[in-house]
Amino acid sequence: MMHAWVIHPELLSDRDRRDAGPALEEAMSLAAALPDLKVEGGEIVRLQRPHPGHLFGTGKLDEIKARLEAEDVGLVLIDGPVSPVQQRNLEKAWGVKLLDRTGLILEIFSDRAATREGVLQVEMAALSYQRTRLVRAWTHLERQRGGLGFVGGPGETQIEADRRAIDEQLNRLRKQLSKVVKTRELHRAARAKVPFPIVALVGYTNAGKSTLFNRMTGADVMAEDMLFATLDPTMRAVDLPSGKRVILSDTVGFISDLPTQLVAAFRATLEEVLAADLVVHVRDISHPETEEQAEDVRTILADLGVLETTPQLEVWNKTDLLAPEARSAAEAIAARRDEVLTLSALNGTGMEAFTDAIAEALDDKRSRKTVVLPFEAGKRRAWLYEQGVVEDERQTEDGVALDVNWTARQARSFHDI
Repeated sequence: MMHAWVIHPELLSDRDRRDAGPALEEAMSLAAALPDLKVEGGEIVRLQRPHPGHLFGTGKLDEIKARLEAEDVGLVLIDGPVSPVQQRNLEKAWGVKLLDRTGLILEIFSDRAATREGVLQVEMAALSYQRTRLVRAWTHLERQRGGLGFVGGPGETQIEADRRAIDEQLNRLRKQLSKVVKTRELHRAARAKVPFPIVALVGYTNAGKSTLFNRMTGADVMAEDMLFATLDPTMRAVDLPSGKRVILSDTVGFISDLPTQLVAAFRATLEEVLAADLVVHVRDISHPETEEQAEDVRTILADLGVLETTPQLEVWNKTDLLAPEARSAAEAIAARRDEVLTLSALNGTGMEAFTDAIAEALDDKRSRKTVVLPFEAGKRRAWLYEQGVVEDERQTEDGVALDVNWTARQARSFHDI
C-alpha cells in the first residue's frame, strides 16, 4: 500500500474562478479512486506564479519535503499541469514519485477500462501523454546510438528513438481502434432499425448516473462512491410505466479540466450521446459546487457536438442528502422549470415523475413530408414501409415520390440509411 499526498496549486489569478477547497477535495477523491493507494492528506499551495523549474519556491519545497518525510509518502499528486522538467526536479528534490492531474486521470482510466475499445483508447491517450514527457525529461535519453566512425554518423538520440517507437505503437493502436469503431457502427446501425429511442445519462462523475441506471433497469452496473466508477458505456432496454420502451445508456462521468487528449480519445465512447434522442443531465444537487459542475458538463457536451435541438432533461439527484429546508427550496425551484426534476436515485423518491417526463419528452409527434427516391433506392423505400409511415406513393420523372408521416427520430434514422 503506497502512501500519497495531494497538492492543489492555486494561482492567485485563479482565485476568483473557483474555490480551491472543493477542488482539493475532488483531487483527493480522484486519488482515492486508485487501488492500493492510501491518501494521507492534501494541501492547497498558493502561488504568485509557477516556478519554471520547480513549480514551487525553495522555501515551500523544503516545507513540503519535511511533511512528506513525516507522513512516509511515496507518491505526490499535483492537481494541475506539471512540465517534464518540473516533474524531474520535484522527484529529485523530494525523493518520491510524482503524477500530475493528467497522469492521475490516465491511471484511473487504465484501471477502469473494461471493453476492448476502452482499453485501446486508454493506451492511445497514455502514449500521447508519454510522448510529450520525452522532451528533456531525463538526461539518459540524450544518449545517441548510431554507426561507428564517419560512416554511421551521429545516429539518432534515444529521445528520437523512443518517440519513433511511440509513434509506431500509436499507428498500430489506431488501426485496431478503427476496426473496433466499425464494429460499433454496425451495432449502432442495427439499433437504428429498432424503433426504440435512446436516452443517454450524462453528468459530472459521481453524480449518481449508475445508481439511477441500476434503479431503472434492474442491472448491476458498478455504482460506488468514487470518481470514474464506470468508464465504458452500458446500454439496456427499459419499459417505462407508460408502456413505452427506450434504450438507456450510462456514459463515463465528466470532470473539470479534463485533459484535451482525453476528450479526443474518449470521443468515440461518448458517441452514444450524439445519437441520443433524449439527453438526461444528472446533477449531484447536494455538492457545494453543483453549479460549476453543471457548467463543465454543458461545455463538454457542446465540445462533443451535441445539438441544441436534442431534447434535454436536467435531474437534480441526491435530494436525500439535502437538509429539509434546502430540499424544499430545490423542489420549489425545479417545479418552476419544465425541464428540471428532483429525485433520489438511492431511495427512489421522484422516480415516477422522472419516467413520466421521459415519456413526455419522447412523445412521438409526427410531421408530414414528401420524399423523392431514385428508382434504384429500393432499400430506403422498403425501410419506410417497414416503419409504417408511408401514406401515399406515386411515380415521377425523377423517381418514386412518397408521402410520409413520421417522427423526428424516424426522419433521422432514414437519413442515416
